[in-house]
Amino acid sequence: MPGPDGWDDGADATDVARGVPFRPMSISEMLDGAIAGIRRRPRATLGLSVAVSTVIQVTSSVAAYFFIGDEARDEVTPDVLMESLGAQLTLTLLGLVLSAFGILLLAGLVAPILGRELVGMPIGPGQAWRDARPRLGRLVGTAAAVMGVSLGALALPVVPFFLLIAGERPAFAVLAGFFGFPVGIGLMVWLYILFVQAVPAVVLERQTVGGALRRATTLSKGRWFRTCGTLLLALLVTVFMGFFALRIPFLFAQLIFFEDSSGSGPTMGALAVDTVGRIVSWSVVMPFDAGVIALLYMDRRMRREGFDLDLRTRGRSAAAVAGERADAGERDAAEQDEGFIDLWRTGPAHAGPAQARPWTGAGT
Repeated sequence: MPGPDGWDDGADATDVARGVPFRPMSISEMLDGAIAGIRRRPRATLGLSVAVSTVIQVTSSVAAYFFIGDEARDEVTPDVLMESLGAQLTLTLLGLVLSAFGILLLAGLVAPILGRELVGMPIGPGQAWRDARPRLGRLVGTAAAVMGVSLGALALPVVPFFLLIAGERPAFAVLAGFFGFPVGIGLMVWLYILFVQAVPAVVLERQTVGGALRRATTLSKGRWFRTCGTLLLALLVTVFMGFFALRIPFLFAQLIFFEDSSGSGPTMGALAVDTVGRIVSWSVVMPFDAGVIALLYMDRRMRREGFDLDLRTRGRSAAAVAGERADAGERDAAEQDEGFIDLWRTGPAHAGPAQARPWTGAGT
């Protein structure tokens, strides 16, 4: 239904030009839209991703280096670093937790980029940072809350296993582990999927941490399995690209230059090469995962609340609606940025005529 300012988002040409279709999306369209967002805005998305990935991977490498102790550091090859199974497991879990936390942070940072792309609004230099900066603290708090709740759910059923191991009751410990680990993993996945949409909500809707978590449960209602399937497909792409394809050249460099060396110097060199490889690979794949999370949130807004229908029924483009709060001739960047955020806010003051009407089209 084209509007007076050219709304015609059912057309394929318009969707291609925008990169993200302004309508409820299929799973494949969300995956494609995340890639399109990176391709259309590489400086914004990859710039944020490199910054987040560098902090995370350098932190992981520093932890890995100091985890092995003075005696091991005096000998070193990359193999010695992971000699202990306990050390390997600890470092792997630390890397996964930090990477998951980074993906959540990046999802909040790229949400304004994809949001502006979705509604056809311009994205100037530094625009994503200006949109996210007022809620940066709450974004960090929300990402930490999602991770904390998920990891807490994993740890709680597993606690009896470790208590029984410490109490030297191996038979009961095996029984507790047999039931505790699957239950813990199941709870962790369920809560993560349930709350993951809180990250874009805290930035785009200017929610509090608690409000964003409640908002996520509302948006996830009745669509948990669809969200899980979408994120699982994104995870498969991430694992293949992040752990294998993009890191192969750096792994070869480690094997060639540091396989038979010993001493703290070669260890630092091997860790440096490995760190650079992880920064490069995760800088590429993290925006993809983050973009999928942001698009899941936007898709749920359109399916559950008719966000796209709301703007269409107003009869104006998103840019015109966002500019209504500023007087003619006085629409500076700050006013237009706040106008963009107003598009996403919920509540009586922001609800449009289509907001109470769920999407009932095909593919829901």
